[in-house]
Amino acid sequence: MDLYFLFPTISTTFIVISAVLVAIGWGLIIKGKRAAHKKTMILAAIAAVIFFIIYSSRTIFVGNTTWGGPDDLKPFYQVFLIFHIVLATVAAVFGISTLVLGFKEKYAKHRKWGRITSVIWFITAITGVAVYVLLYLLYPGGHTAPMWKVIFGIE
Repeated sequence: MDLYFLFPTISTTFIVISAVLVAIGWGLIIKGKRAAHKKTMILAAIAAVIFFIIYSSRTIFVGNTTWGGPDDLKPFYQVFLIFHIVLATVAAVFGISTLVLGFKEKYAKHRKWGRITSVIWFITAITGVAVYVLLYLLYPGGHTAPMWKVIFGIE
């Protein structure tokens, strides 16, 4: 397994772990287990941050994988990818906001935002896994230059 495959596999694993922990945390709060909910959601946030660190480091130093599938599927993949990226960005902003509301003990708003944030996070995780499957399992693609080399015009 090379670095082009290893990092995406690890980062995708962390996003799945994060989504599973969010689901567990949601179940815990429904059962009234507030302390366990808080710990689980913090772990979910940590898993999401680890994902982001791995993903952004890979983008900067290794580069992103280009589409390797059939040309007639590329426009559909690109629309799907843009949907995933926008959703992931919204989920991150909502996630941070929901965590802040919880830590500030604004539980009514936290509860309202948490329901929406969790659903968006689940969809983001599912679409992220789909992007991974498309790029690394079904249609392995090429690799672009690391972002830092592109910025400085090296290569």
